Amino acid sequence: MKTNDLSKIRKAMEKALDAKRYEHTLGVAYTAAALAMRYGENIKNAQLAGLLHDCAKCLSDEKRLSICKKHNISINEIERRNPFLLHAKVGSFLAMDEYRVTDPDVVNAILNHTTGRPCMSALEKIVFVADYIEPGRKHAPNLREIRKLAFVDLDEALLKILGDTLVYLEEGGGETDPMTQKTYEYYCGERHG
Repeated sequence: MKTNDLSKIRKAMEKALDAKRYEHTLGVAYTAAALAMRYGENIKNAQLAGLLHDCAKCLSDEKRLSICKKHNISINEIERRNPFLLHAKVGSFLAMDEYRVTDPDVVNAILNHTTGRPCMSALEKIVFVADYIEPGRKHAPNLREIRKLAFVDLDEALLKILGDTLVYLEEGGGETDPMTQKTYEYYCGERHG
């Protein structure tokens, strides 16, 4: 499958994902394209990363663990205890292996769409933010404010999402991937340092 054929990838995602996840995926692709337009980034790459960002989301935990083991994809302790968190790592692998994505920026946007990372590219930020603000998302802290902010100041929107995510995980007793904290601290330093 050629990665330049977005309609084929859209059809593949419709088969690979459940209906709710597919709708979310279309929303992320649409929102990522809009943000790419706003910030002068490659629209097709934004759509591609948006379409593929959750391509491993509907796999079983066993399947995600098996793919990681088979292809030497590193797993940290939090991911081992919560294999659903591996969907970004496995998704970036599948993007390259099954969907023939060769652009490292697109692969990294898929890889880092859940935790972020220090020194993200504009595309990585766009997909991270689009995943949070897409039109189908109903329940997220400060959603209205962040949706507006995303089209005014992408870095500030990113920082707000990271901060809200950390609070949500802490209050809900969920485990926090250390990369989310590291990313938040990095962008706090960039912004206010």
